[in-house]
Amino acid sequence: MRLFVAVVPPRFALAELGGTVDALRALPGADGLRWTERAGWHVTLAFLGEVDEGLLPALVERLDRAARRHPPCEIALTGGGRFGDRTLWAGLDGDDLGRAAAAAQAAARRAGLHHEDEHARFHAHLTLARQRAGRTRVGLRPFTDALARFAGTPWTAAAVTLVRSHPPTPGVPGAQPRYETVRTCPLRP
Repeated sequence: MRLFVAVVPPRFALAELGGTVDALRALPGADGLRWTERAGWHVTLAFLGEVDEGLLPALVERLDRAARRHPPCEIALTGGGRFGDRTLWAGLDGDDLGRAAAAAQAAARRAGLHHEDEHARFHAHLTLARQRAGRTRVGLRPFTDALARFAGTPWTAAAVTLVRSHPPTPGVPGAQPRYETVRTCPLRP
């Protein structure tokens, strides 16, 4: 099964961001981007990739233990940016999620996983859109300029979530992955 560890923003925060994304989708060139579905918006802390189901109990135990060692984080969705010319994202401001990301990665290692991004530098973000394969590249600067003005209401990230990613339905244009919560691990109260 394909897994990742994430923080899922509350509905009100996603609704605030959604209003801004609606405006972005009206900008010239927006139809050249593949927009992520709001139902799946999240902040990835650790991408684990394919995980043998037999490792799941140890992974859940380790994630629970790691989460209990970290306090909740006060954060807000704010601003945005891009990774090169490939990906458009919303940013986060507030407490550093880097410690929670490092703890999730360490929990995965201790459970016997060697995940794909364990040595990548963590950059807290929520992916909004990606370039469409096989199409002319869309300049992302107008989108990042518009996102620069976005400042969401602060909220408390009180848990990390282990999520299973189901691949998009083959042959369905615009199909997106479907996400399933495997375990929600509360952060230390």
